[in-house]
Amino acid sequence: MGNRLEGKVAIVTGAASGFGEGIATRFVEEGARVVIADMNGEGAARVAHHIGANAVAVTADVTDVADVEAMVAAARGNFGRLDILVNNAGYTHKNGPMLDIDEETFDRIFDVNAKAIYLATLKAVPVMEETGGGVILNTASTAGLRPRPGLTWYNASKGWAITASKSMAVELAPKKIRVNALCPVAGETGMLHLFLGEDTPEMREKFRATIPLGRLSRPEDMANAALWLASDEAEFITGVALEVDGGRCV
Repeated sequence: MGNRLEGKVAIVTGAASGFGEGIATRFVEEGARVVIADMNGEGAARVAHHIGANAVAVTADVTDVADVEAMVAAARGNFGRLDILVNNAGYTHKNGPMLDIDEETFDRIFDVNAKAIYLATLKAVPVMEETGGGVILNTASTAGLRPRPGLTWYNASKGWAITASKSMAVELAPKKIRVNALCPVAGETGMLHLFLGEDTPEMREKFRATIPLGRLSRPEDMANAALWLASDEAEFITGVALEVDGGRCV
């Protein structure tokens, strides 16, 4: 337990499990109050109940503007402000040939991985300005920096998130809003089987072999990286795509 985010209010999307749950839990441990936002309302409620009084659950589809408005309103209504936005919700197609991905899946990937960042930024930035600034963290991926075959359209969406983060950082700097991207390697989350194509010991070992530190990422890895970037310790860090990848992108 610490106080690195004491007095701060955060929204974490995709927070019912995986990286998002890890980030939200770590933030509260360091003094923040957090809105747990996820399409999985039951999962969000479970995480909020586990965390305690400093968390509130919101059922939200991050691609729907009304849900995004409700998510931001929950931060303001329950905790009075908004200092940190973590756009963590993500979606992917199953590893396979790019020509086999249908249009509906393609649209969903870019709705969740790109449009959601746009919508949340539109609604969060004015609220952050009221208190003099804030921090936006966008979960991108090593896929946007060093793509693997078989995930072409997902890779492209994460490349978008990285470029958007850098451009947002420049434009929002005068408002005292820092923007950074987190780039994890494949991790122990609910989407792992999609990244692998099939979740077998052999496929896991194939992926691990490309990571110099010899393992997949874990929620606590992302949580600790997000904590630092969201804290005042990183007050001069903006426009960075931080690789949380055990050396995968070296």
